Amino acid sequence: MNPSPTPASSVIAPLSTLPDFDPRLVPVLGVDAHLPAVPREAQTPEALRARFAQPPRWEPEVVLEKKFMNREPAHASVLLAIVLREEPMVLLTERTAHLSTHSGQVAFPGGRADPEDASPSDTALREAYEEVGLGREFVEVLGHLPLYVTGSSFIITPVVALVQPDCVLTPNPYEVADLFEVPLAFLLNPANHQRHVFDRDGVHREWFSMPYQDGPKNHYIWGATAGMLRNFYRFMQAG
Repeated sequence: MNPSPTPASSVIAPLSTLPDFDPRLVPVLGVDAHLPAVPREAQTPEALRARFAQPPRWEPEVVLEKKFMNREPAHASVLLAIVLREEPMVLLTERTAHLSTHSGQVAFPGGRADPEDASPSDTALREAYEEVGLGREFVEVLGHLPLYVTGSSFIITPVVALVQPDCVLTPNPYEVADLFEVPLAFLLNPANHQRHVFDRDGVHREWFSMPYQDGPKNHYIWGATAGMLRNFYRFMQAG
């Protein structure tokens, strides 16, 4: 499931423009239950700090989506925030429906880099504060995952961080329709990683999904967010 590099001039239609497209309705090609889950003992704050302090040799699995927008590439950062509850949880948002890119989708807090940002981590922390009210004093940055290039020409740096559980979050209603947490262990277990392939009208796309049932609501994690989480799994499982 490693998308091949796409020439700069090669542009496909975004899936969101296709009539009646719903990623939830695309059949599941396979589930990776044969791959090992990351052990619970590797998910503690101490183990996570140690892994980023001395990262293993590894290769990301998903790095480049097929391009569907002809525009100048833009750098961005997202915060893969691990909230240190009794069971570690990953903070995710559901974007509001009116946004111009990735509207209605599950996403990490994050966004486009500003010239004033000192680093990708600075971008992720600023955006997390603007989107969900997460103060920097609650965040311990561990490190970065490899760049992820979206079909909309965003060059994303995933910034992995630990977040204190006593943080108070205030989502920006213009950008965030919902704010929720998913157990880290769920996301680091490939038995919850579904593979999809879509072919229609000359459009060929492949992606992962990680649907999470939270009480009555199903949070459908797919696309770039699922791809970066899959890379995080590969990073955590390596070595």
